[in-house]
Amino acid sequence: MPDGFAWPKKHQRLNAQQQKVVTAELRKRYDAGWSVRALAAESGKSYGYIHRHLRMSGVAFRPKGGVRLRRLH
Repeated sequence: MPDGFAWPKKHQRLNAQQQKVVTAELRKRYDAGWSVRALAAESGKSYGYIHRHLRMSGVAFRPKGGVRLRRLH
């Protein structure tokens, strides 16, 4: 999805300002409905990296998995 955001290169160290920009972009996309795995694939970063930065941004994580149907007993 080419959208103009320049993700940092793999193994590139980020200064504090760059981290704020990347974290804000991750949060914006997560809030727009992207999954953590989709963000990891798009950015080239690991699942843990994405999860950690979203957690630091204070995002409210969605429940895992899709829609669950209740069983009728």
